[in-house]
Amino acid sequence: MKNRALNRGVALITAMLITALATVVAANLAWDNALDIRRTTVQLSYEQAKQVGFGAENWVATILRQDLEDSDTDNLQEIWAVQLPGLPIDGGELTGSITDLQGRFNINNLLTPDGKVDEPSKLQFQRLLQSLGLDPEIAGLAIDWLDQDLEPSFPKGAEDSIYTSLVPAYRTANQRICNVTELGALQGMTAEQMALLSPHVTALPGRTAINVNTATPAVLQSLGENISVPDVERLLVDRENGGFVDVKTAFSTLVTPEVLNSLDTSTSYFQLKVVVRIGTVHFTLYSLLQRGPMGNITPILRSFGTT
Repeated sequence: MKNRALNRGVALITAMLITALATVVAANLAWDNALDIRRTTVQLSYEQAKQVGFGAENWVATILRQDLEDSDTDNLQEIWAVQLPGLPIDGGELTGSITDLQGRFNINNLLTPDGKVDEPSKLQFQRLLQSLGLDPEIAGLAIDWLDQDLEPSFPKGAEDSIYTSLVPAYRTANQRICNVTELGALQGMTAEQMALLSPHVTALPGRTAINVNTATPAVLQSLGENISVPDVERLLVDRENGGFVDVKTAFSTLVTPEVLNSLDTSTSYFQLKVVVRIGTVHFTLYSLLQRGPMGNITPILRSFGTT
């Protein structure tokens, strides 16, 4: 009798253990399955958002081509400069904006095509830094980052001898840059300084002119040594209705002949920012678009972001 009772107790405990193990296994399988479904859903939403972003890029290319057919100049009153409204898409929304990058100072203009320092551009960059309340010596640091020699600029330059002593160590680019975020690696550059500088600078291939119809107020002030804040305010008012009619008339008394020759009223480089939300997925596409003289649009640099 005692043996039978003991056997029944062991059997009961064994059955309970098997049931518990089966429950744990089933719960783990259900959890893994839920994670797989969630992961697949997010991945599908991400790929869908990416394709929507590429579609928006093609749509914007059409807008920029049509803009070139309609006008020889580019200004902030044209349709491309309007913030794209929130457009409903399957399962979410699309928003975006287009920025004229030639309304900013091109960091790569600091060097001439043969790799030497372009003095008018250096002076302009120093004025831009001063107008933003930043140290003008950052211009020398940027030149050292771009040029191919290893001789620091006087008096506050920095080359490999400085950067390789940091932790972690790194070296200068010694070539033209493709993204202004590289300036964050300059000696002493802080996140706060980059936040002030970034809206007014860009990194474009080769030398580019500044479009005075879209230039930021700080960039306009940097064009000439004696351009004051009231001068900038007047220029902003003068360009409100379709931009400047005659650049020479508007700027000849404010800038040097060298700077005057670097001003324009049209643009070849635009940046598209598209934000796509599908479900819980937020996808951001940054696309650098080059518009050729015949209206052909070429994406020359893309970067993606998700949150």
